[in-house]
Amino acid sequence: MIRTLLLTSAMLVAAPALAQQAAPADPAAQAAPASPAEPQAAQPANPANSVAAIVESEFPAYDTNKDGQLDQGEFSRWMVALKDQEMKATGKTLPPAEVTAWASGAFTTADADKSISVSKPELISYLSGSAGA
Repeated sequence: MIRTLLLTSAMLVAAPALAQQAAPADPAAQAAPASPAEPQAAQPANPANSVAAIVESEFPAYDTNKDGQLDQGEFSRWMVALKDQEMKATGKTLPPAEVTAWASGAFTTADADKSISVSKPELISYLSGSAGA
């Protein structure tokens, strides 16, 4: 669900850029044929790049000791914040103990190299759905 929320958020962020790709309202501008070298349609945003951009911008706020890694407490604060956003968006609730247990399990999964910390690449991989989900 967190991955879905992140991907949805990334698509919302990308939507204005995609909207700018819309056809012009001037009929004369539409009459000119596009050359074969020009793309005919906007390419969809790469969700992994969107997740990477979000991680890049938000990581410093959660890396409170500024060591470039998230320990379990730092990681859990971020995941609990994401889970809270998800629950508000869906109207669902979970007891705090379940949210804490979920965040702990997420840390174990995200820490692919078992270094007891999560790096930016590990977090991007986890949130993109490539970390053994």
